[in-house]
Amino acid sequence: MADDSISGATAVREAPPSSFQLSADQIAMRELAREFADREFSSLARQWEREDCPLPAQARLAMAGLDLVGITLPPEVGGAGRPLIDALIVLEEIAKVCQLAAWPVFEATTGAARVIELCGSPEQAARFLPAVARGQEVIAVSISEPDAGSAATDLRTRAVADGDQLVLNGVKRWCSGAGHADRYLIYCRMADAPGSRGIGAVVVDADSPGLTVGPQERLMGFHGIGSADIVLEDVRVPLDNVIAPAGGFRDLFAAFSIERLGNATMSLAIAQAALDRSARYVTERRQFGRDIIDFQLVQAAIADMVMQTDAARLLIYRAAMGAGRGVPVALEASVAKCFANEAAKRVSDLAMQLHGGYGYAEEYGLERLQRDAHGWALAGGTGNMQRIRIASAYLGRRFDQRMPL
Repeated sequence: MADDSISGATAVREAPPSSFQLSADQIAMRELAREFADREFSSLARQWEREDCPLPAQARLAMAGLDLVGITLPPEVGGAGRPLIDALIVLEEIAKVCQLAAWPVFEATTGAARVIELCGSPEQAARFLPAVARGQEVIAVSISEPDAGSAATDLRTRAVADGDQLVLNGVKRWCSGAGHADRYLIYCRMADAPGSRGIGAVVVDADSPGLTVGPQERLMGFHGIGSADIVLEDVRVPLDNVIAPAGGFRDLFAAFSIERLGNATMSLAIAQAALDRSARYVTERRQFGRDIIDFQLVQAAIADMVMQTDAARLLIYRAAMGAGRGVPVALEASVAKCFANEAAKRVSDLAMQLHGGYGYAEEYGLERLQRDAHGWALAGGTGNMQRIRIASAYLGRRFDQRMPL
């Protein structure tokens, strides 16, 4: 008689196989980040989520003390000078435990700090980045506006030269970290040229006269990270703060592919956390006199969660390992982001279903993972926009979304 039972390994391999195998140094770094996050953040994550407060400065300083913040920043500014993949390995481990705690690592290794490093001058890097690497400051990026979301090149915030200064006027929207960051990398229109040709970016201190932050948005997720409007009224900044002049939008958005991989990794962390919790739960929970993992539909759900999570990691690793310390291929970054975003939503939803009523309770933290998963799918370019970019890059064609005149 045939044996219909199915057996296999009791643990899921976390490191991808073959050419994506992690080095001994990377594994040690992953273990350091994992142990630190478990020890320092696991007991505080729910409290910080409930209070919706920014990450305490001492937590950021503690991570920086272990070289977990400025991983990819150059040694000349106090960073470790490691490749992008190393930062994403650390980012996943911290974000699995607490998304808020991972935020400064995300910003320093894949956000505005990397844009300054790649698009700015060595003098600007030396001026703005050491405090980031030390965990003393956070630089947030501000791109969107009330009428410029997915259509980023419609932004209207203007920067007009006046002697050795720029004068900024406009309103920025959906700035993650607004009100908590020390500086902002503001994308703005620096010339009258239409579309992207007139757009550049400039660093603005948070305490600049004329810069005000609107009320904090009440978001479904991302608690503690914060999001608000930034109002700029005759804000004066030195010309030396210009990271990319008018016409530099192409370079700015090439660097944005790094942020997409950071975004994808935050989603991956959600999926892995949901899978880990579910794997424990289904082997401990009993119904109808047996472990619920004995039911085939539960096995199928776990299998789907494993496939989604593992595939997301492989796509992220492919793009990151190809980038080294530079910029990933845009197609690979968009594929990784789109897939990981949707995997996080699906896996966290399956986790809630497997937990039944407990999955709907704050105590188990799964509803938090589901809420944050939707946030990452919207941030940095929605799934629909990523699909347009993927088709465009794959086919070598540009698809203009604007109505013809």
